[in-house]
Formats: sequence, structure tokens, C-alpha cells
Amino acid sequence: MAGAAGALCAAATSSCATTVRLGATASARLVSSSSAAASFAPQHYFGGLRQSSSLHASGPARLRVANVEGSSRSFTSGVKAQVATTETAATETSKLVEAPVTIVTGASRGIGKAVALALGAAGAKVLVNYARSAKEAEDVAKQIEELGGSAIVVGGDMSKEADVEAVFKAAVDKWGTVDILVNNAGITRDTLLMRMKKSQWDEVIELNLTGVFLCTQAAAKIMMKKRKGRIINISSVVGASGNAGQANYAAAKAGVIGFTKSVAREYASRNITVNAVAPGFIASDMTAKLGADIEKKIMDTIPLGRYGQVEEVAGAVKYLALDPSAAYITGQCLHINGGMLMP
Repeated sequence: MAGAAGALCAAATSSCATTVRLGATASARLVSSSSAAASFAPQHYFGGLRQSSSLHASGPARLRVANVEGSSRSFTSGVKAQVATTETAATETSKLVEAPVTIVTGASRGIGKAVALALGAAGAKVLVNYARSAKEAEDVAKQIEELGGSAIVVGGDMSKEADVEAVFKAAVDKWGTVDILVNNAGITRDTLLMRMKKSQWDEVIELNLTGVFLCTQAAAKIMMKKRKGRIINISSVVGASGNAGQANYAAAKAGVIGFTKSVAREYASRNITVNAVAPGFIASDMTAKLGADIEKKIMDTIPLGRYGQVEEVAGAVKYLALDPSAAYITGQCLHINGGMLMP
């Protein structure tokens, strides 16, 4: 659950008939048994900042690592392990462009807006996508520029192939490339399964899952040619836990997690990372209107005892999108739910 929604988890009370929405809407350490150990600290260069990291090797393994000067040391035993040279790792992690071109779908409000602002404030060039809220999207772009970033606004329904193509064309025409994609656009059509119309099922699946497929495919065509890129998909805790009254939404968000893992495997050889972020209850206009009884039931399911903030989700996305130290993270789903679900 993210964005403008909150939802009373079925686990909170089986007798409560009220359903509140959960989920995102539009809106090296090598260890063995040997006691003998060796360690070294190669130097990494992250965007010009020189950092030291340590790697410990112990026991029966063969590990060969070259440092940035090209010298190497090896540890021998029965098992062979090939590790990329520090020089290569340093080169790859320093390839981050000064002002990466980013597309954020569904960026006019909620989590999408917070992500666009966070990336823009960090210096990224941001394409702010919206489906219907043109004025709100323009406001987001204006705020990004006030923060020192660069932004353009492009409307489009991300479940429509032609609209997706138009969005990516706009980014390439303006800035020449796409470095980062944040798949955030989504909707809810909540109702119990027995009352759910096929149109309600189709709408949610088409935008929340098929839209992620279409945008990721479009981004990959660009990223694969230059052998780098980062893709972050906004899923939901509901995709992992399920929720009564959200069969369509939960199916789509679970699909996003599986999609993320599969695509991460496909594109890893091209230095493209693909990860998901799964928010829990995030504060919104809707959660502010909940009654005290419902809110208490919600809080009883969250160990941290509070709603998350859109800025907290945006911070995680920013890390996965921009931080050089996230270059070795791919195929993961980061849960941001205050401990509500601990997979």
C-alpha cells in the first residue's frame, strides 16, 4: 500500500467488514570454516569519491582479486571462486552520469510525486508522467526546477503501448537517453471477489502489471545499448500478504515482484539493475479520514506503530536509483512497512 491509500489488513480482524486500501496507487565477505583468515582493503571510486572497503577470505577457497593499481593477491584451496577485479568494479560504479535522465510514471501525487522531487533535488532530469492530473504534474515539475533540477511533463496512460512510446520518445528527444525508470503508476478498484466485475479486474491488471511490462521493455531497449541502467518498480505489501477486497490489486503487485526478479536475471549481463519497493501503510489524505477504531486496528498490525511517509519510500527509491553502492543490488524487493510484514 502506498500513495493515497491505506487498507485494513484482513489479519487485523476477521469480523470487520470495512476494507481500507493497501498499496501503491497512481498517486564481500567470503567465509569458511578455517580459522586462518586474510583481509585486504581495495580502493573504490564512487563518482570521484575514494572509498575503502574490506574483503575477508578465510578457509578452503581460491580467491583472486586485483586492486586498482593492477596488482593482485590470491588465496588458494579446494574451491575456486572467480571475483571481478576491483578495477572493473570501480569503473562500473563510477559510470553514474552527472544528471541521469529519469522517467517516473504516475508522478503527479503521492509516492510518485515524492520520488520525482527526491530525484530532481539530487540533480536528475525528470520526466513527470501523469494520466489525468495535468495541473498537479506541472506543479511537480515546477518544484523540481525550484530545487535545481530539470523536468518535463508528459501525459499518458501507461497501459497503452502508444502512450508509453510517446513518453519515452519525449525523454529521448529532450535529453538523448533514459538512465532510470521508476514504474509507479497504478490504480485500485477494490471490492470483494464475488462482486468484482471483469472490467475492474482488467483495469487494475492492465495498468499495474501490463504497464510495468510495457515501460520496462521500452526502457530496456535504450539501456541495453549503453549497457547500464536502473529500474525500480513500486509494488506493495499486499503483493506479498494479500488483502481481502483487493484480489485484483494483490495479483498485480505480486506479479510485479515476480516480474522484477525475472527481468533482473535477464538484464544483469547488461549492467541493468531491476528492483522493487513494496510500501505498507503510507500516510495520505485517505488515511487522515479514517475513524479512530479503524486506525487502531491498523496500528495494531504495525510494530513501529505509525504510518509511513511518502518521503521514506522516495528515499529508498532514490538510493536504488542513484547511489553507486546500490550497483550490486538487483532482483530484490525492499519492504517499507514498519514491520507489518517481515518476509
